[in-house]
Amino acid sequence: MSIALRYAARSDVGLVRAKNDDSGYAGPHLLVVADGMGGHAGGDVASSVAVAHLAPLDDEAHGPDDALAELTRALSAAHRELLARADAEPELAGLGTTVTALLRSGNKLAMAHIGDSRAYLLRDGRLAQVTTDHSFVQHLVSTGKITAEEAEHHPQRSVLLRVLGDFDMDIAPDMSVREARPGDRWLLCSDGLSGVVSAETLATTLLELTDVDACADQLVRLALRGGGPDNITVVVGDVVEVDDLPDGAAPSTTSAVVGAAAKDRKRPTVGGEGAAARAAQMSAQARSRPVEGAAPVPVRPVREDEEEADPSPLRRRLAVLAAAVVVLGVVATAAWLGYRWTQQQYYVGVDDDRVAIYQGIPQSVAGFELSEVVETTDIRVEDLPGFVRDRLDQTIPADDLRHARERAASLEPDAGA
Repeated sequence: MSIALRYAARSDVGLVRAKNDDSGYAGPHLLVVADGMGGHAGGDVASSVAVAHLAPLDDEAHGPDDALAELTRALSAAHRELLARADAEPELAGLGTTVTALLRSGNKLAMAHIGDSRAYLLRDGRLAQVTTDHSFVQHLVSTGKITAEEAEHHPQRSVLLRVLGDFDMDIAPDMSVREARPGDRWLLCSDGLSGVVSAETLATTLLELTDVDACADQLVRLALRGGGPDNITVVVGDVVEVDDLPDGAAPSTTSAVVGAAAKDRKRPTVGGEGAAARAAQMSAQARSRPVEGAAPVPVRPVREDEEEADPSPLRRRLAVLAAAVVVLGVVATAAWLGYRWTQQQYYVGVDDDRVAIYQGIPQSVAGFELSEVVETTDIRVEDLPGFVRDRLDQTIPADDLRHARERAASLEPDAGA
């Protein structure tokens, strides 16, 4: 029995985020989704680096055991590059990415997974989540502290315990080998889809839309209709038996790269004419303008018999002075607004060996700290699990003071027990 993959990949920036930090890859032997993180500078770089190291594996040169080893080597190399990039470019500090990848070898699929992007398998009409999220909330669910339903609305559902990136620790992806059975349909996706669209709706869509391209398009539309709060990346892969393909049909050999790793990373790849798709397209177009919302400034033409006036030296100096005053005013205003913004932020960190709530951001400018402790809890850091202490060292962001208190309270060793 000779099998092949039929596949489609889509990525969309969503309706809220300013840029796409996700990357996706789909080829004859390899399917990948990577969800980057790290703020303004790093997320798109991290996911692109991961895909760049994995993409060369898209060939037939490995057996099942070799495929696992090749995935491990590629992820380790990507991890080393991300550490080096963050060390060489301070603005990339803290960058990281999830990775969920399937590498086909004969009738087997080698899987690597780290983070909270997901892989689902539709087999015999039933959809199952194959991967386990490497998140703090999933740890609480696994240890019986909270239910799966409570996890959906937990204030720390975005906190990850394992990622590929600027964290000086041994990476520990989940590695496995699975059967590639004809009729199976795989879905790899970032949490921009799984965090918005219910498992029931995913199952219905994967069942009803047999064409991989139409199915991938519809999944992105569903996430956009749900508000599109995050980047959305979808890879759909069908396992097909080559002998069962229609006469003249051949498995695709062209790879698809989408999201941050693609050349045209700003263009939404969702198809269709729905309102959400049009909104996403307009949003991307607006972001690509040199000055957002600015109209062209009309220029008065100069007649052939008319010379443009040459301003006097005094007028030129006055013009330069006026421009300098305007620039200084703009810079001062921007600095003040920036500082005001920092003082509207909150995060959870450590103060004198106890969990504390800070107002501001964990940075300093010219020796001036941009945050201060507003509340210190009774929670001792030494009583917390190691992975929670590590997360506190990186700080845990919060939307406001109430949210910060909730996040701090959830760190109690007995919280949810």
